[in-house]
Formats: sequence, C-alpha cells, structure tokens
Amino acid sequence: MSGKTVYLAVYDTLADWETGYATAHLTQNGFNVRTVGPSTGPVTTMGGLRIEPDLALDQLGEPGDTAVFMLPGAGLWDSGDDLAPFARAARRFIGLGYPVAAICGATAGLAREGVLDGVAHTSAARAYLDATGYGGGGHYRDTDAVTDGNLITAGPTEPVAFAREVFALLGVYEGEKLDAWYRLFKHSDASAYETLTS
Repeated sequence: MSGKTVYLAVYDTLADWETGYATAHLTQNGFNVRTVGPSTGPVTTMGGLRIEPDLALDQLGEPGDTAVFMLPGAGLWDSGDDLAPFARAARRFIGLGYPVAAICGATAGLAREGVLDGVAHTSAARAYLDATGYGGGGHYRDTDAVTDGNLITAGPTEPVAFAREVFALLGVYEGEKLDAWYRLFKHSDASAYETLTS
C-alpha cells in the first residue's frame, strides 16, 4: 500500500527534533503531512511550540491514503497512559498493512501495546524497553534505527537515521541517493551533495 499522506502524531511534551528531518523532506517530495492530536485543541511541544492538530485521533478512521503513521517521543509516553490510544492506533495500522514509524518514547508505547513482541526493533536502550515488561527483548537490536516489515523504530538521538529508514521504506530516496542524503545530514559530508542533487 502506497499513499501520500503522512500522519504525524502530536501531543504535549512532543520531542521537537525527532521527526523534523523526515517530515521536511517528505513534504518536499510530494507527501502531505497531517498532524493528529488527542483532540483538535492545541498541544505544546517540549521546545515550547504550539501546534494545532489537523484532526483528532478518533477522527483518523480508516488508513486510506496513508503513507506512514509517525509517532515521535514525548515525556508523556513515560508518565502514564495518556498516549496509549496512539499505540493502539499504530497496532491497528500495522495490522492493516500500513507503515508505522516510532522514535524514542513512542517505542515504549508500542512495547506496552505488544507491537514489538515479534519484530526486530530498537529504542533508546534495551533496559528502557525491558522496564515496560514487554515480551520482545529477544528481538531488540542495538543500532541507530531498524526497519522490520512495515515498522520502523529508532532511539532519541537518531532523527537522521530515523528519516533514512522512512525514506527507504517509502521509496523517497534509494541506493546512492539515500546513502548521500544520510552522509550529508548525519556526517556533514559535502561531497554527498552532488549525488543527492543530480
């Protein structure tokens, strides 16, 4: 399934830096980013930015033209069950064959929901996910980002690797261009620019 709408979950305490590379370059490549909040009321990110969601989670309905459902980290993932409905929605999307990309605390939310029990994944640290009591410890990979089927996971310090996996899964950049994009934004490798723009 290959749609053009990126649904970006937004909620209070969202970690601003984690999805910016992905959403900026997806938008530049013809994707439409729509924000999904707990309601349509404004949320405030960790960096103090106010975002007014395009729609509430309960308005999301059937995935339809979804390219990916993206879940950033947030302090709220570790302080209660407020964001559990987003993890349940992610589980539904994956069950229907649609991609989900989770970074930082959102991986813990997916762990609690059982989404990570049978797939390769990563997060901030193995111990972080172990603390959720989930059953997927044997599938944990100690690396920057992991794609297994339609699920992408990454740790909080890896927004560039997270974006790379999203681009690869959606076919935004491939082969040499994907490698060049990663080298440019991860390592400031100026020699990658010519490959990326050719």
